[in-house]
Parts: sequence; structure tokens; C-alpha cells
Amino acid sequence: MPKQALIVWGGWAGHEPQQVADILGAELRKFGFNVEISNTLDSFKDLEKLKQLDLIVPVVTMSTITSEQEQPLLAAVRSGVGIGGCHGGMCDSFRNNTEYQFMTGGQWVAHPGNDGVKYMVNVTEPSHFIMQGTKDFEVSSEQYYMHTDPANKVLATTTFPIAEGPHSPNGPVKMPVVWTKYYGKGRVFYCSLGHVAAVVKMPETLKLMGRGLLWAANAEALAQ
Repeated sequence: MPKQALIVWGGWAGHEPQQVADILGAELRKFGFNVEISNTLDSFKDLEKLKQLDLIVPVVTMSTITSEQEQPLLAAVRSGVGIGGCHGGMCDSFRNNTEYQFMTGGQWVAHPGNDGVKYMVNVTEPSHFIMQGTKDFEVSSEQYYMHTDPANKVLATTTFPIAEGPHSPNGPVKMPVVWTKYYGKGRVFYCSLGHVAAVVKMPETLKLMGRGLLWAANAEALAQ
């Protein structure tokens, strides 16, 4: 039976959420997923429907979520449904919702230098399924400074400071870029790359996203 995925997009238009949702949906379909793409958070309201999924992919920057939308989402992931996403679409989604942030494992707080900063992504766990075949690479985009969960399994990092900011006097900091964790029985995957659709479509990013979403859905075998 094909794996089932729900992608929900919305929020700040500058992150090109609809285009990113379409890119990720197409990538999942390559692996045989049935993919539903929605532009309403009301898609999270039906807990029993969510529990039939293998994967949820939020692509919603900032915005707000009601309790009636958030609670079934959290419950579904706790029950074993995977969740995965990128950039502000997952880890700058609902700034007032700390339990959502607890689930995702991190929250964006700054991007010194804004868009167009050149920085390295350094692979720290090359043997992990998600990182297999990916070597260190350079990207020109926003470099996300994040508050992260110490329980995260960090698979790739970047080094601050590249651009000057109030963090600079603290000296060099290894900042997570890619991580996994669990929330209840659910697998959680995140990648901080993906400011706009063109960054998501970069070969390195798209490979990470594809393998990361497979991992979150407990579907690594589909990569064979």
C-alpha cells in the first residue's frame, strides 16, 4: 500500500510556500507516496484522518494556529505519524506555540546578514541514512541562527559568525542545520535550508529533503 503524506502550506508569501509544497510533493511522489497538498490549517483538525497518514509536512511560516488545529497535529505525531520540513516553513511556523516548537526541536531566532550570505554546510553524521552520499557544500542563502533542543540528533551544522551581529562576541559557534528527533512515537526531521523554492531545488537540498522525509515516514526502504 502506498505511503500517505499531507503537505500543508501557507503563511508568509516571501518563502514561496506553494512552490515549495509542490516541489516536496513531487519529490515524495517519485518514491510512490500518495500526496495531498492543502492550503488550510483546518486540514489538521481531523485526528483520525491524520492518524492514517505516514507523514505530515508543514510549509507555513509565522502565521497562527488554533488549539483545534494544533492539538490533533501534536497527537498524531505522538501516536507515530512522521513530520518533516525545512526552513521557516517548519521551525518558524507558530511563534506563540511552545509545544509545537518542542515537537519540531527548534525555533528560528535570527539570520545575520540576511539573504545571500555564503556559508558552508558541514556533514557531521555521514553514515546516517539521511546524509548518505552528501558531502560538505556551500550555499548562498539565509544562515539560520536557531534555538534548538539538546535532544536533537544533529546530522549537519554551519559555523557562525559569517556575518557580524550581536552574537559575534561569543566567538565561533556550531549551529545545527539538519537534525532528527522523536516526539512520542513520531519521527521528526528538519533542515534549515530552503528560504525560497530555488534553494529547495538545489541538488544538495532536495536530496536531503527527500531522504529526510523518507526517514520521517519510516520509509527508508523506498530509497533502494
